[in-house]
Order: sequence, then structure tokens, then C-alpha cells
Amino acid sequence: MPDDRQSPFRDAHQDIETARDIPDTPQTRAPAYRLAFADDDFLCREELRPVRLQLELLKPEMILNEQNIDSTVVLFGGARIPDPANKATARTQTLADLSRYYDEARDFARLMTLRSMETYGRDHVVATGGGPGVMEAGNRGAQDAGGHSIGLNIVLPHEQAPNEYVTPGLCFNFHYFAIRKMHFLMRARAICVFPGGFGTLDELFEALTLIQTGRMERVPVLLFGREFWERVIDFAALAEAGTIADEDLELFRYVETAAEAVEIIDTWDDDPAKRDTIPGR
Repeated sequence: MPDDRQSPFRDAHQDIETARDIPDTPQTRAPAYRLAFADDDFLCREELRPVRLQLELLKPEMILNEQNIDSTVVLFGGARIPDPANKATARTQTLADLSRYYDEARDFARLMTLRSMETYGRDHVVATGGGPGVMEAGNRGAQDAGGHSIGLNIVLPHEQAPNEYVTPGLCFNFHYFAIRKMHFLMRARAICVFPGGFGTLDELFEALTLIQTGRMERVPVLLFGREFWERVIDFAALAEAGTIADEDLELFRYVETAAEAVEIIDTWDDDPAKRDTIPGR
């Protein structure tokens, strides 16, 4: 990030470089002598967790602001859903069949990115989790349109590198799931959820809970693949049991195609933007 400060004081980068070129003595080798902000061991101490949380919130926010990105369209979905060209390698027949949603995610991202480019890439920028499967399809569709897209990756024990279609300057890496999910939703103007597993369900219910409780403005929440979603989650049963209100079933819509999703986003009625009360309570 550029340093455009107008200050008479030396900046931190200068002092980091100076501190590397000092005499080698027992004092300068001691961990206590390291500059605090350049000391990885110090920054990773348990007591510094609040600082690390703040840094993970600040870094992407500052970069997105510098890139003049005002709003996003978020794509959630399974990392295991293959490109249809590779569906023969899918672990199950169901995953092979769900590969059609890779193409829908790719086409949807392409259409939204074409729209984003009308605002010089400021609005409706595609954002994904930066990984494989549906996430890859979203970033790939943005690249198909010639635009940029965001990838919000997270460090996992068994993976992962960002997919090759994320715009490099908009590719972020997180330690904290909570901060990553905040960044998914802070600029979201629509949330599209494709078939997926635990991570996708977590992201879906986080968004629905924030909207249901009035902690987030209502935005289109579109579930691709009614057959899949009605099989894995019986939303109607929740309403019948009274654990959610009937009105909560209106917080999302089922769609099958990219074109259908774009039409709903275009005609979405966002009034009221926030709820003053929670139905059913």
C-alpha cells in the first residue's frame, strides 16, 4: 500500500531497514530488542489476538477502499463441485450431477462483472472464497468478462492456494473465519448460494441470521438448486414448528439459472431495508 503521509517523522519502513544493519551484539540479538511491529513472535502471542483481529479487518478494507470497490455480489458454494469438463472425476454421482452449477456460477459471475464494468469496477464486484469448485467458477466468470474479482481465502491445514482466476491484487488470506465472513457481507448487495457443504451452510445461515434479526440490510439471498436445498434443509418444517416465522421464508428465493438470478436482483424490493421487529417474537 502506498505511503502518502505528509509527515516530518521517519516512517516505519525506514527504521526496519536501519534496525537490520546494526552491529551484531548480544543485546541486538535478544528478542526484546526487536521492533514490536516487526517482531512476528511478538505479534503471534496470545495477548496480541485483538491486534491480529484488527489487522485482518483493516488490511482488506483499506485495499478495497483504495481500489474504489463500493459493493460486491457474493458467491458461496461447494469446493468439491467440479467443472463439467472434469465431472467424470467427481467422488459421487451427485457431485457429478451438480457440476451444472459450476457453469451457472461462471455465467452469473460473467453477467454481473459486465454490469460492474459499467461502473469501472466499483459496484457489483464478484467476491468468492477464492478456492476451487463454485468459488473458482465465480472468479473465472469475472475473468471471462474481462473484469476483476475478489478472493477471500483462509489458511486451512490441508490446503490451499487461491484459484488461478482471482485478481492477484484482490486476493486476501485470513486466519480468522469470523473476520473473513465480515468481509464477505460488509459490501454485499446480493448473496448467491450454490450447493455445498458445512462451509456453505455456515455462510448461508450467518447471512440469514443477520438479515432476520435486522443487523444487516435485506439483500437478495438466492439459493441455486431448489431440489438440492429442499432435500438438505426443510425450511418449511422450521416455520411449522414455530422456530422461525412464516415471513422468514421470504428472506431467500430459489433459482436455477444465472439469468433468473440476475432478473431477481434487478427487481428486488428492498423495502423495508431493516426490520424493527423480528416476526414471531
